[in-house]
Amino acid sequence: MHFSPSSSANIVTNFMGTAFLLALLGGFLSDAYFTTYRIYIISAMTEFLGLVILTVQAQIPSLKPPVCPLVDRNVKCEKVDRGKAIMLFTGLYLVALGVGGIKGSLPPHGAEQFDEKTLHGRKQRSTFFNYYVFSLSCGALTAVTFVVWIEDNKGWQWGFGISTATILISIPIFLLGSATYRIKIPTGSPITTIFKVLAASIYHWWISSNSSNVVSNFSTSSSYTTRAREDGEYSERKAEIETLTEDLKFLNRALMTTARQPWLKSTIKQVEEVKCVLKILPIFLSTIMLNCCLAQLSTFSIQQAATMNTKVGSFKIPPASLPVFPVLFIIILAPVYNHVIIPFSQKATNTETGITHLQRIGIGLVLSVVAMAVAALVEMKRKRVAIQSGLMDSTEPLPITFFWVAMQYVLLGSADLFSLAGMMDFFFTEAPDTIKSLATALSWASLAMGYYLSSVLVALVNRITGSFRHTPWLYARNINHDHLERFYWLMCILSGLNLLHYLFWAQRYRYRSSGNENQIVNNRQMQK
Repeated sequence: MHFSPSSSANIVTNFMGTAFLLALLGGFLSDAYFTTYRIYIISAMTEFLGLVILTVQAQIPSLKPPVCPLVDRNVKCEKVDRGKAIMLFTGLYLVALGVGGIKGSLPPHGAEQFDEKTLHGRKQRSTFFNYYVFSLSCGALTAVTFVVWIEDNKGWQWGFGISTATILISIPIFLLGSATYRIKIPTGSPITTIFKVLAASIYHWWISSNSSNVVSNFSTSSSYTTRAREDGEYSERKAEIETLTEDLKFLNRALMTTARQPWLKSTIKQVEEVKCVLKILPIFLSTIMLNCCLAQLSTFSIQQAATMNTKVGSFKIPPASLPVFPVLFIIILAPVYNHVIIPFSQKATNTETGITHLQRIGIGLVLSVVAMAVAALVEMKRKRVAIQSGLMDSTEPLPITFFWVAMQYVLLGSADLFSLAGMMDFFFTEAPDTIKSLATALSWASLAMGYYLSSVLVALVNRITGSFRHTPWLYARNINHDHLERFYWLMCILSGLNLLHYLFWAQRYRYRSSGNENQIVNNRQMQK
């Protein structure tokens, strides 16, 4: 569509960010009003409609901008605009809406099929999350090999057409299990409870600090016990919350009652559930920088590879197929992790999980720091080759193999495996029963914010460097004239600082779930 490399990178990251952020909407609707089952069906149909629009636009020449010779840097290409742009972005963001709904409903739907009250059920659920990431990688392998080859050699319309057919076929496959699915009944908006507890805490703090005549007391209302008995199979889990914890004592003020505002009255269960949500937020925020690093694999890394020698023997690999390296690595590593690493670590540590959820996430963060340092060094080498070969302004491939760029793909792919499965399992396990789908969607929201952060960093870096040097680091149509290596070093430094931030919170986190109590001690091993 003839956007510049930096504009294309931002469009991609904004699209991916929106898709993942909409997972929160899918998770919220699943918890509050619909079910994970229904949200998946609606979302899959929405994605199907978006792909149909993209397929039609790719097929009809009049719906695309004029063909442009990309080899001439002096020719300004006419990018898509007006009605054609509206059609493009309508299709893209319908796909984003569908993807978000699926990612917000399908992982918790699968996790709900296992009994978390038993050791066997918790192990099966952890295995499910590992193989969910494995399945995503299998789909991605097909996308970055077969579909990309079709797009490059047959046309975009064929690539979009294959994707359209695939999502359509997936719907009846999902419906095959309808008779056996365990489906959690929605319990109303959890957001209302969160805001009520926060509002009550702030209100009673304000009253107590501004008046000495307020009569108040802590209430352990019997309405909690009654409600716990009415919640079916989840009553045992909810009945665990009978006493106030020492964490986040400020929220305990929500239990105070006054005659003026009886609607602010909260139960112990509600206060403790809000505490659970607030305690996982620092962990969630710490994962955003990791996903900002992952966003580079969809943008600048592909542009790097496009300038390099992508031949393997007589076969030329499309640059867009580079994600095949982390995908293949995840496909290999996921079963090894589940069937070799986990059993070994369980025996070594004599704990249920072996490697805790927070340790998995921490490993991913460490790998992201290493990956950004490697990416910066590789870019320095690539530019040095371009200068020495006199190919700075040429469209000829540089005499350097694209396998150098593949290293950062493998490192970030490994980081993704450790962090994504760890995040989904952690958020689902630690969240209250009324908010599990929404909490699991935080894994995708972290990805979304990482992509958005990438766009913000690119724009910010260009503005600052453009002001001081008159030439932004990341603005040229030719990547050889950019300063991508400096941007990667900046990412490495920010990732290192983020790792320290994560360790601060992970060392202090206390697991909520019964199956994870033995993980508290293991958390403290992360700095050793």
